[in-house]
Amino acid sequence: MSRKSVFLATCLAVSTTVAARPALSAEAPFEPGLMRLAEVLGSLHFLRNLCGEKGDQWRVEMEKLIESENPNPERRARFIASFNRGYRSFGGTYTQCTASATEAISRYMKEGETLSRDIASRYGN
Repeated sequence: MSRKSVFLATCLAVSTTVAARPALSAEAPFEPGLMRLAEVLGSLHFLRNLCGEKGDQWRVEMEKLIESENPNPERRARFIASFNRGYRSFGGTYTQCTASATEAISRYMKEGETLSRDIASRYGN
């Protein structure tokens, strides 16, 4: 299974295991991890498209995460701001795919996979 497939499967696991829990306050212990995951998804959306991946796969993953969390408007805005921060963080740095951009993709894929797995294992049912 490719790293991309593992990461997507783990994101899906996070969204279903965390969503199965009752509505929790914004101070839930997994909240910082979810916000960081949103930022990672935004970064991947920018970088993977810059390096030739076509489509909205990473934005769609973000939409699934938001849908599974069913956040109130304030929390939803924080998810979106985190995603956008990740997306914009590379816009001023990279205008074309470089070895450095490819390395950043690899690091963010690993981080996203780790975040997803940790959140699912610690806070899932």
